[in-house]
Amino acid sequence: MRTLSDTIKRLAAAHPGAAPVRVGRDRLTDMAFTGPNPGQLRARQYLPANLKPGAALVVVLHGCTQDAAGYDHGSGWSTLADRHGFALLYPEQQRSNNPNLCFNWFVPEDIAREGGEAESIAAMVAQMLAEHDLDSARVFVTGLSAGGAMTAVMLATRPELFAGGAIVAGLPYGSATTIPQAFDRMRGHGGPAGPELADRVRRASGHDGAWPALSVWHGTADHTVAVSNMEDIVAQWLPLHGLGTAPSHSETEGRHQRRVWQDKAGRPVIEAHAIAGMGHGTPVAPDVSGCGAAMPHMLDVGVCSTGHIASFWGIAEAVKTRRAPAAKVAPAPATAPAARAKPAAPPLRAAARPRPIPAQAEASGVKKVIEDALRAAGLMR
Repeated sequence: MRTLSDTIKRLAAAHPGAAPVRVGRDRLTDMAFTGPNPGQLRARQYLPANLKPGAALVVVLHGCTQDAAGYDHGSGWSTLADRHGFALLYPEQQRSNNPNLCFNWFVPEDIAREGGEAESIAAMVAQMLAEHDLDSARVFVTGLSAGGAMTAVMLATRPELFAGGAIVAGLPYGSATTIPQAFDRMRGHGGPAGPELADRVRRASGHDGAWPALSVWHGTADHTVAVSNMEDIVAQWLPLHGLGTAPSHSETEGRHQRRVWQDKAGRPVIEAHAIAGMGHGTPVAPDVSGCGAAMPHMLDVGVCSTGHIASFWGIAEAVKTRRAPAAKVAPAPATAPAARAKPAAPPLRAAARPRPIPAQAEASGVKKVIEDALRAAGLMR
């Protein structure tokens, strides 16, 4: 069980209000977004010079304490887009929604098919497809941490919109709807089992067609979002694809293990990547062009996750990277989660949109300690 002191410690560990990490130049441009925006998100985009009608679209969701430009630089997505001619959409969280710039992945009003951040992202996708004559059958979504959890939200609430997704250090859809639940799920405690998790995805949209292909990534030394969440995500999606628990095949190179589940036609529809010894973040290989840059939560373990994900989706050729050093461990700096009125800890976004709580409440003793921690976490004003 999570103790009160443990929860306070986790809340106080975050650093709300800190400027997002920015390394390298901003390659993105603002999108003149005119669609419905109930989630109050910013829309950014990258359109390579060689973009042609019918190109694919990749939606990229940054993690807590990050912004779109910083995540693009660290992940290498725009460099890969230059090479293969696909468009990028970067929905960006605003500090007015979440002090730690986390997408609100467990707030009920933000993770439903209609309303909140999920609807804003879907509307941005629709506008990108129309304005640039992109291929509606080749739309993909990926994200890190809270962005990974929001990727799960988009795949669950709008499965007809996406051909595939990739969740990096994220959590399964519908696993939490309150701040305490979110912290517990991040630690790998509690939560519904696979069949119920799958049912929550089914109920999110009423979808009765083919489900998106899914790539899942996690470090085994992730102390921000427990690696058990990767197994929960896989367990959530196997029933949707009508697959059993045993993978079709698995392979290991150095510290990188990949398991693959194929459908009846032999097409890989789910894959799970475990990076031994890696902490919380996106695996990158900076010495390979288009494979990212090392920075907070972008971890140099010699694995080009961006290139592999694009290859798994069929929009890029396979990228060969150096073998991850056997003894190298890449811990991740503490992530600030937070929310619109949310928790602070790695990938959380908590609380619903303005959920004002008096900041100057007269408190003493335990109550004051709790309120001070919540305020430091961005959950109280």
